[in-house]
Amino acid sequence: MPTRVIMPQLGESVAEGTVIRWLKKVGDKVERDEPLFEISTDKVDAEIPSPAAGTLTKILVKENQTVEVNAVVAEINGEGPVTAGVSVPAHEAAPHPSGVPAPPRDHEPAASPAGAPLIAPAPSASAEGAGPKIRSSPLVRRIAKEKHVDLALVKGTGQGGRISKEDILKYVAGRSAAAATTGSVTPAAPPPVKGPSPIAFSRQVQVVPMTPMRKQIAEHMILSRRTSAHVTTVFEVEMTCIAETRAQYAAEFERRHGLKLTYTPFFAKAAIEAIKQFPIINASVEGDNIVYERDVNIGMAVALDTGLIVPVLRHADEKSFLGLARAVTDLAERARSKRLSVDEVQGGTFTITNPGVFGSLFGTPIINQPQVAILGVGAIEKRAVVRNDAIAIRPMVYLVLSFDHRVIDGAVADQFMAKIKASLENWSEAVQ
Repeated sequence: MPTRVIMPQLGESVAEGTVIRWLKKVGDKVERDEPLFEISTDKVDAEIPSPAAGTLTKILVKENQTVEVNAVVAEINGEGPVTAGVSVPAHEAAPHPSGVPAPPRDHEPAASPAGAPLIAPAPSASAEGAGPKIRSSPLVRRIAKEKHVDLALVKGTGQGGRISKEDILKYVAGRSAAAATTGSVTPAAPPPVKGPSPIAFSRQVQVVPMTPMRKQIAEHMILSRRTSAHVTTVFEVEMTCIAETRAQYAAEFERRHGLKLTYTPFFAKAAIEAIKQFPIINASVEGDNIVYERDVNIGMAVALDTGLIVPVLRHADEKSFLGLARAVTDLAERARSKRLSVDEVQGGTFTITNPGVFGSLFGTPIINQPQVAILGVGAIEKRAVVRNDAIAIRPMVYLVLSFDHRVIDGAVADQFMAKIKASLENWSEAVQ
């Protein structure tokens, strides 16, 4: 039975979407839930699965074309159930909606205002020149999420390198066996960072349209600079205590929880504790009013091939160290695989970004509106410092706070940073 695939609505405030790339071409066989095309909205990018198995017979919307939600974008012929809200049978398809005004955009952007991601981006498996696309079923992706497995490390034995359930279970079993034998798992090398694609010049000047995400980033950066009175303060922090804690617990942490013990949850936890003491950092401005937020919702800047996105770790102040580590890993993985919902990139009250993953000592990030502060984390490097009137070598990091001077005084910003510094340099919380 022919099935019409429609442009899904990824959130109440989303009225249209842009087809960024078709992952299949007319005549290709598709499986139910197999990625069919990628879309971009003014909130989030997403990979849309096929609602039914069959043959892709029609593509009705070109790449980089924007259409309203519920517009028919393709047709699939074949047997298979239909996913509600994603497709409808051809003979039952509703007419193309028209004349529907777009609702006002939420003030919270999908794109990051920061100059660098919190977590280094994994290489895109679908980008040109980046190798074959990772093929897997929703079941395999769910297992990967539960077991904290990077599917790029799993060898698929199915057709076209598709990763089966048996493939991922075999990988998990092998990893567990290695941990039981050696007491730890050899950490994987950091994923290489994909640079910008080269421009193929066909004339003296090549004009390339901005992607929807890049447009949002540009719009939001200008808005933030016009809105907030940006001031930046820089603190240098010794990371000896944190480095020793990681070295002591990393192997056991991964064996017990299946998670790499990274620096990110340490910084997040220290920031959360400082916010509790200085709630103005977790506020926003509405006209002449200061709005204090009870919940601490931490935005994490994550780099993608197409730009930056800020998934939000909600109720971060209620989470244990382990809960923060799990949430950070989960959100970053789903941001890269384009599986975030619109709600997961809205409602942030404070943002952390990390130019240090690319080697930057520090940057001066732009505030993520309507927030009033953003924390930047530089590279952790061993440097010569003076301790007890003697030169010593210590792991050091620069932490940078950009804050809105309309509501945050310099003294308060520095006290906030001093609290973070003290927490990191005198870490005592258990990480297991």
